[in-house]
Amino acid sequence: MKKQKITRRTFIAKSAMSTGAVLASSMVPFQIISARPKLRETILGHGDFKYRLEREWGDLDRNKFPVNNCHEMVMDKKGRLFLLTDHPKNNMLIYNTSGKLQGYWTLDLPGAHGLTLHDEGDGEYLYITDPGLGKVLKCTLDGLVVMELDSPAKIGAYGEKSAYRPTETTIGPNGDIYIADGYGSQYILQYDAKGAFIRKFGGDSFLQPDKFKQVHGVTLDIRDSRNPTLLCTARIKNSFKRFSLTGEYLETYYLPGAYVSRPVIDGDHVYSGVCFGMEKDNYRVLQNKGFVTILDKNNQVVSNPGGSRPKYHKNKLKLMLQDQPVFKHCHDVCVDKDKNLYVCQWNAGGVYPYKLHRV
Repeated sequence: MKKQKITRRTFIAKSAMSTGAVLASSMVPFQIISARPKLRETILGHGDFKYRLEREWGDLDRNKFPVNNCHEMVMDKKGRLFLLTDHPKNNMLIYNTSGKLQGYWTLDLPGAHGLTLHDEGDGEYLYITDPGLGKVLKCTLDGLVVMELDSPAKIGAYGEKSAYRPTETTIGPNGDIYIADGYGSQYILQYDAKGAFIRKFGGDSFLQPDKFKQVHGVTLDIRDSRNPTLLCTARIKNSFKRFSLTGEYLETYYLPGAYVSRPVIDGDHVYSGVCFGMEKDNYRVLQNKGFVTILDKNNQVVSNPGGSRPKYHKNKLKLMLQDQPVFKHCHDVCVDKDKNLYVCQWNAGGVYPYKLHRV
């Protein structure tokens, strides 16, 4: 475990809120009029979860703030939105809810992928994964790295030739850190708050229910406050899987047609970006067929913005497909205090996040 790494090449370069030139007193007073968001007329979603699309919400100067893939986004206590990109020039873009840039910094990570926000009493911290480098970093909100977790091979949890490509993290009630090795050996790895390894569970299998195929995401589920658990992605199995905090397999929620990204919990609901779609007739995986899916407190799908209306037959969910060509590959969803959604995309031509305004 590496601790107190306090160097980084670049961090906040400037604030989008900084004051420009001072107006001369002789100038004629003027009124600043806020631009209205360009909302599409078509309604996305179903039931109580319907939205209007704002494509241009996060658009910036691509020469100054390029993005390859907008991987994940979180919101801090001040209402700022932190967007993780895998462009080394700016791994982090910081927005307000109107889409105005507040700041940016980088850790020079070429494959920045997973982003988790955790309030640890003395402040909020970000946990960032880079699967290509096999790194999991903990840093402050301004990009100061304070801890790097040891790889499982270094501490004897993996063999020397075992792949380690971490995609996501979550933090348990006691501060334990859970890492999803989603592009590697398909384990959830558990460390304590100081970075000491505790255990691993899961592994690679398509048929065994307690194992994964692309454990792309993991999150702490505290909707039952008396019984916190882990909700994990098994993307290739079109599923979320529930485990205890000590790694016991509990149950699976099958989401036919949905190659889901990480689960994001807000209130009683689970949100997830669907990265890939499926062909209806032969169940072939299709690119550029993403949408968003929303589950209720009973883990039933209630809305699919950009996708088909969820239908159940004898308590079994029917195949879900892209219904409107709004998204290409949805990689993450962030929910603000007004229940608007911000959708990040992978492999979508370098687009910035879209905002879905709750209707």
